[in-house]
Amino acid sequence: MNGDHSDNENTAPGGEDVERPPHTIDYPGATADMAEQPRDEMRDYRGRDLLAGRKALITGGDSGIGRAVAVAFAKEGADVAIAYLEEHDDAEHTAELVRRAGRACHLLPGDLAAAEHCRAVVADAAAALGGLDLLVNNVAYQEPVDDLAELDDAQWRRTFAVNIDSYFHVTKAALAHLPRGSAVINTASINGLRGNKSLIDYSATKGAVLALTYSLAQSFQDRGIRINCVAPGPVWTPLIPATMDAEKVATFGQQAPFGRAAQPDEIAPSYVFFASETMSSYYSGEVLAPIGGETLPG
Repeated sequence: MNGDHSDNENTAPGGEDVERPPHTIDYPGATADMAEQPRDEMRDYRGRDLLAGRKALITGGDSGIGRAVAVAFAKEGADVAIAYLEEHDDAEHTAELVRRAGRACHLLPGDLAAAEHCRAVVADAAAALGGLDLLVNNVAYQEPVDDLAELDDAQWRRTFAVNIDSYFHVTKAALAHLPRGSAVINTASINGLRGNKSLIDYSATKGAVLALTYSLAQSFQDRGIRINCVAPGPVWTPLIPATMDAEKVATFGQQAPFGRAAQPDEIAPSYVFFASETMSSYYSGEVLAPIGGETLPG
């Protein structure tokens, strides 16, 4: 289980960024191995029952954005199931945080690149929670390359299997459980909005997530299910030192106008907004892009 993550002094929301220690960690990445611990526990967040009685499945929910979303949902009154690959210590710590907020948390490990596992996760989550009315598709894989020639078929297929195929399989399976008034929230990326020369396959999948969101918003309208998307800029999560070299890790996020990467705690409220009928009942097919002050044309 991960320890206390309170000693997070290298960055401060709204403050100046200090170059973090150059380091890498083994994929898929454990929070405890990061030289600078992220803020992902929603410690200062105060819920007001915006999601009271709701039942949420969050993929990629063990750490980073997924952890922050799970804890925020719990503080708003939702029970949670989190699907993740194999980061058991991170997942157990997230579950502890959710339970500390007074809500149930169920852990569902396994590889969401497999369609059958996607379907099993939905069935298991619905059974454990006694239903399902919130779905957050958040799981992601990335591996930077310096040139298209380095991007082999296996990596291309793996990236698509995790980042977009799982969204399709999980959402399709969830339809059998989602009643009217449910909400689906997908995680895209700034890279899906403007591309990234070293994350070609990842950017392509995140662009696909945006198009999937737009299409399903239209498709789900008659079902009374809202589907929206959060497309963050750089966010400090275990995926970064697990997939980037030490030099890139040291300066990660400094290209944003704010001069730093976001912390997961800063991104999670966007998911609460889209999950809550009180906050976003007139929103479907929309994208919130917390990207640190960057402005995009169009």
